[in-house]
Amino acid sequence: MPGRRQTLRMNPYEAVATLEWWANPSTCLGRFDVFVAVSATPGAWSAQAVAVNPWTVEDREGFDFLMGLDPVFTLRFTDDSTVHVRVAETQETDHFILSAELHN
Repeated sequence: MPGRRQTLRMNPYEAVATLEWWANPSTCLGRFDVFVAVSATPGAWSAQAVAVNPWTVEDREGFDFLMGLDPVFTLRFTDDSTVHVRVAETQETDHFILSAELHN
């Protein structure tokens, strides 16, 4: 319809990926395998993520520590593409909401 802005939504993309927390370009302090379901709208990107395998106590402690430092992780896909995401925890154990702003 002319003059009316439409929001286009992509079909969700599902994949296994890795959440990584980098202290600097050469030091990764944590890697966590997750299954993600990604959706995008113009200028925004979001995903639901769940741990591929149940986390150990050590995994959970490490993740909580890193989240306390900064909730921004690198999400790395199997093709080695990456996106920086903000991680938010949900009420369910090892379930997360990921979000990112897309820049041209």
